[in-house]
Amino acid sequence: MITLRQLRYLAALAKHGHFGRAAESCAVTQPALSMQIRDLERTLGVKVVERRPGEVMLTDVGREVARRGEDVLAASRDLVDFARHRGGLLTGRLTLGVIPSLAPYLLPRILPVLQKQFPELRLELRETQTKQLIDDVKSGALDAAMLALPVAEPEIDTLKLFYDLFLLAVPADDPRPADRRINAAGIDQSRLILLEDGHCLRDQTLALCGTVGRGNGSGAPGMAFAASSLSTVMQMVASGYGITLIPQIAADVERRDERIKFLRMENPQPGRSIGLVYRKTSPRKADFAALGDVVMGCV
Repeated sequence: MITLRQLRYLAALAKHGHFGRAAESCAVTQPALSMQIRDLERTLGVKVVERRPGEVMLTDVGREVARRGEDVLAASRDLVDFARHRGGLLTGRLTLGVIPSLAPYLLPRILPVLQKQFPELRLELRETQTKQLIDDVKSGALDAAMLALPVAEPEIDTLKLFYDLFLLAVPADDPRPADRRINAAGIDQSRLILLEDGHCLRDQTLALCGTVGRGNGSGAPGMAFAASSLSTVMQMVASGYGITLIPQIAADVERRDERIKFLRMENPQPGRSIGLVYRKTSPRKADFAALGDVVMGCV
């Protein structure tokens, strides 16, 4: 009989491609993990991994077993959640992912409110990029995630939270008055400073400025520098190295730097829809609605 433990270990192997790292992620010894994988292979009557010196690859059958196993593991987590959280809203453990361009600006607003209103909630947070968050929600590694919509995944439900306007951040000595409305077509793309690949805010900026597939051949403007955090981008702007688009929720914090000023865009003002995403099969939809109410009350 296949066990959930075996499926968890196989999922770790699929993720890490290495017995040692997979075992470490599962908090077990490498021999224990290897033994469970061999037991899984005996039960199935097929090889699920191809062992090589220093690495491991899943066979075609192994990849399909791992994919289906992720569904089983997610369903088992949903079953546990159903049993554990029937007593009240937002109690116990909840794992929440947040994109980097949102986490440092939104979390300080909502965490004190959540702690006060739901003292029995044990919130575990993860900050990373959109693709990884969606994968983790689908696999059950995260209960939910806050990110920019839309998300086109059949296994995922979404709850729209708020609309986050974009502002143009420029050095304080920029000659344009602060009350001037900017047309996206008039943004100097050669001066744009962007987040590195993988950040949805980068893609949204490129789409708004019409730079996708143009310029240097990589779909990016002339500026060679790409930052890993929005705070780094803002320091570059403050030092006069360029300009950037920044969400309103981040501008509310970053405007404390007197070396930067913010210009609004012409109507209809562009922005991003921020929402909560979670598995359609999750039994915690009432919790997510309550979490959404808190977020909307804080922005």
